[in-house]
Amino acid sequence: MRSLNARLLLAATLTLAAFLGLTGFTLDQAFQRSALSATQDRLQGQVYMLLSAAQFEAPEKRMMPTSLPDPRLSTPSSGLYAQLTREDGTSVWRSLSMLGLSIPVERPTRMGVPILGTADASDGTPLFTLAFSVRWEGKRRNDERVYTVQVAESRQEYDNQVRAFRRSLSTWLAASAIVLLAVQALILHWGLRPLRRVAEEVREVESGRKESLIGDYPMELQRLVVNLNALIRNSKANLDRYRRALGDLAHSFKTPLAVMRSAADTGGRVEDLRETVREQVSRLDNTVQYQLQRAAASGRSALATPIPVEPVVGKVVQSLAKVYAERRLQFEVTVERGAEFFGDEGDLLEIVGNLGENASKWATRRVRMRASVGAGADRSRRPLELCIEDDGPGIPPDECGTIFERGYRADTAVPGHGIGLAIVRDLVYEVYHGELTADRSEDLGGARVRARITF
Repeated sequence: MRSLNARLLLAATLTLAAFLGLTGFTLDQAFQRSALSATQDRLQGQVYMLLSAAQFEAPEKRMMPTSLPDPRLSTPSSGLYAQLTREDGTSVWRSLSMLGLSIPVERPTRMGVPILGTADASDGTPLFTLAFSVRWEGKRRNDERVYTVQVAESRQEYDNQVRAFRRSLSTWLAASAIVLLAVQALILHWGLRPLRRVAEEVREVESGRKESLIGDYPMELQRLVVNLNALIRNSKANLDRYRRALGDLAHSFKTPLAVMRSAADTGGRVEDLRETVREQVSRLDNTVQYQLQRAAASGRSALATPIPVEPVVGKVVQSLAKVYAERRLQFEVTVERGAEFFGDEGDLLEIVGNLGENASKWATRRVRMRASVGAGADRSRRPLELCIEDDGPGIPPDECGTIFERGYRADTAVPGHGIGLAIVRDLVYEVYHGELTADRSEDLGGARVRARITF
């Protein structure tokens, strides 16, 4: 069963059925106990009435008056019966209602304690019986007799009450179940409506009618909607980036190919032709490296597992320390606790590695790297702020805005292709929609590059 609404409704139905079944069983048992207790009270009242009317000093044949307070005892087959027996089971008196009937004699084991039981009359009628024994001391010494008063009542009234109660209880429980199930179905339909809206909006995004999920959703679905929108934006951004990379690569190839074609067509010295080819091939090589690194950027992911920044920065520093071991550079690293990167680890290595390598190229003795967590609306994904400084000659103010352009080199004597900072710019701006600035370090006096990466 793939429908979430049907699964929840089935679970609610089974739970409700179990609850109402248990409730019905409990109420039925309670009603039976209550009806049985009422029957015992009625029969005990009849016993006390007979004891009060009995004349134990009179001869046994006249111990009970002819007229009794309850007329049913004087009406044959009325459903209420009584008899008085001696200790040996001999009958002393029987009510007129027992005409033509006999009831098994029951003797309590304890004096003065009523015993409720069941029995069948001689005609098969099921009965409730209550037996009560008393010890009567006569006026003469050693004149002590034990009598048992036994009252019986037909079970028909009790059974009718139980059946009527069960019919009424079943009707009300069934009606309650139907109403509760209808209410539960409406609640589930209303409660799951946001999920259906999400599914509808996702289908609209797939069909191209929408670019993102824009509905107002409950708090429990907000994170899902945010992640889906981020996933949609990332997919679209990646596709756009691939298209731009291919377009830029094709456009970048036009000029070097045109120069080499022109040099081949015009002729000239072989040395000049070789120099032109080497120059344009080097240019093509730099272009291919730049576009490959740019296209290889994975980008941020809404569902990515956070990557601790400190181990990545540590790897970069270890590599730079080996590369520039002869210059004995001092690397100062400060990573704020809890700093995390929500994206591809390769992208973070590109950003930190290129910025660290650029600072190491220009540094005299010291390179400082800092990573901290910035302020953000979403506490679970706050921006990552990186700051890399060096004590080198620094960046002229008029060049702070151009050092991130592809192919730009502040000093051609320093090895490099001029694409490292351009890769950082593309990753920070286009992939992670962050900020990138360059100025002079106030503490070290050299260059300071700051990157703010948002998620």
